[in-house]
Amino acid sequence: MRILSYSGSGIETTFTEGEDACLAAMVPVAPAPAPDAAAPLLVVGALPHIVEDQFARLFAALGIEVRFFPGRSAGALPPVGAGTRFLLAQPFLGATALALEARGANRIPAPFPFGAEGTTAWLHAAANAFGVPEMHLRQVVAPYRERAKRALERHREQLAGKTIFFLPDSQLEVPLARFLANELGMQPIEVCTPYLHAQHLADELALLPAGTRVGEGSSVDTQLDRVRAARPDLTVCGLGLANPLEAEGLTTKWAIELVFTPIHGFDQAGDLAELFARPLRRRDVLRV
Repeated sequence: MRILSYSGSGIETTFTEGEDACLAAMVPVAPAPAPDAAAPLLVVGALPHIVEDQFARLFAALGIEVRFFPGRSAGALPPVGAGTRFLLAQPFLGATALALEARGANRIPAPFPFGAEGTTAWLHAAANAFGVPEMHLRQVVAPYRERAKRALERHREQLAGKTIFFLPDSQLEVPLARFLANELGMQPIEVCTPYLHAQHLADELALLPAGTRVGEGSSVDTQLDRVRAARPDLTVCGLGLANPLEAEGLTTKWAIELVFTPIHGFDQAGDLAELFARPLRRRDVLRV
């Protein structure tokens, strides 16, 4: 039995640091690949089983052997070494990525798999890295992508044109803002995140609407001043700020729900949009 020491509290800045610290602590004890063994794709980040199973089926259809980190049991550590290529499933795994790179692994740059377009781009990056023909990728992805787009369309009328302000909480803020803007027509006023990993988020930042203000760190008083001045249709924030803002007549979305709900991939795209549409519907009902 091996005992690993790490801080999983998340109290320091953001609770998603706990997952990052846990996975980073596991990397040094992962086995090395066998000599001359073909290296599978490593998908990094804790995912609900239903999402992991869906991704596993997609990668199998693409002809890409895949391993997930973390595995479903403590002993299921994937080999990590100089031939390992990994794809981040979560945007808050900076320490984990550094630990993997210290073992010789290489990150595949990609947007994150939120929404129809984000998931397509994420799979496209893996397919390019593993030499999957473009036509085969399109054939595999097309039915899933179209089904996801139909699911999103049901929420577009509710969300299109609405303004949204992200206060820093989970580190999911940038890719979620990209998803809401580009796939549902929302207008992000400001996107604040506890940490802004410019390299890991480069693709996401490039896809944000021009003029979107992006901020790093937490300066609660000044950020709240900007929320109150902007009066967005929806503010995404932590539990401690939601009730005070609601009392001021602002509609809020709890950021923590976005971490503990399956939101990755094609089949969850409609559910992800629903999480943002629901508080706006509630607001409209209460106004009647």
